[in-house]
Amino acid sequence: MHTKKMFFVLSIVVIMSMLLAACGKTSTGSAADSDLVKAAKAEGSLTVIALPHDWCNYGEAISAFSAKYGITVNELNPDAGSADEIEAIKANKDNKGPQAPDVIDVGYGFGPQLIEEGLVQPYKVSTWDSIPDESKDPDGYWYGDYYGVLAFEVNSDVVTNVPQDWSDLLKPEYAGQFALSGDPRASAQAQMSVYAAALYNGGSLDDVQAGLDFFKQVNDAGNFVPVIAKQATVAKGETPIILRWDYSALADKDTLAGNPNIAVVYPKSGTIAGIYIQAISAYAPHPNAAKLWMEFLYSDEGQNIWLKGYCHPIRYNDMKEKGTLDAEAVAKLPTFDGPVAFPSIDQINAAKALIADQWMSVVGADVK
Repeated sequence: MHTKKMFFVLSIVVIMSMLLAACGKTSTGSAADSDLVKAAKAEGSLTVIALPHDWCNYGEAISAFSAKYGITVNELNPDAGSADEIEAIKANKDNKGPQAPDVIDVGYGFGPQLIEEGLVQPYKVSTWDSIPDESKDPDGYWYGDYYGVLAFEVNSDVVTNVPQDWSDLLKPEYAGQFALSGDPRASAQAQMSVYAAALYNGGSLDDVQAGLDFFKQVNDAGNFVPVIAKQATVAKGETPIILRWDYSALADKDTLAGNPNIAVVYPKSGTIAGIYIQAISAYAPHPNAAKLWMEFLYSDEGQNIWLKGYCHPIRYNDMKEKGTLDAEAVAKLPTFDGPVAFPSIDQINAAKALIADQWMSVVGADVK
């Protein structure tokens, strides 16, 4: 099977929204529900975690939500990975203080774990029916929010010969220049990077070992830098080549505005897509503010804020049909004609377990 590359594309099937009950009040709640707004305002605060302002335009989402409802948003550890978010819930089960997250935004594969470990509570937003069935838990414990695809983000002032494909990362000219945007033992983005490398270097959606072997080659070649890369490390030339979701790379390009110049490249042989999901902590100190936050994010307004950040919001097809998409933001979305793999939750979970378990023994790079 190593001579074949299998790509299973997840079709996003949008189910048309059903009519709500006559008075507009349902068991799902609504951002327009005055009782929910009143209860959330009474709590007065919302604690989020792992939401960099340049990630999917979260900076605007946070400020718009706070301004609209007069609720203070407490932001914890913006550089945390998905596993860190989950650990934050566990560590603060009995803590109603500012270190306890109300909501999380984690990789798609973490959905089943959240339910199995009793870490999240169910809540169905008023736009629930317009979220594709494949991208949500039927009981409302978690739901997809947006997706992006992995790309190379390159400081082209430092790297004049910009890499175009996976195999380029092995070239001697890139010594000490390539890094990941997270620790593969804990970060969904980093794990998906290893997964993608597997797909295009002899593996498959069900065989991620090739990705670990590829990163061992990159590390052995002296090209891999074991730090968690971000905009600052790219701009300073400390990690001039990184793998990250295209929406973050494109946001960096906009923010840096040519100082330095940033190239965003989709690997020629193909890349991988990643859905992220929202959930409310079962121990949320501010449960009503958390529900209101979800209503905001899944409203047309919230979905368009993500769209402006180069993300593909989960309700994209529904909003396109209704004519409520931000046309300017749609026009700015990048296109990629190569293969894009959409792994299933089971495939992601099998891959991330192997990556977390064998990263150090195979690759041997302690990413910090």
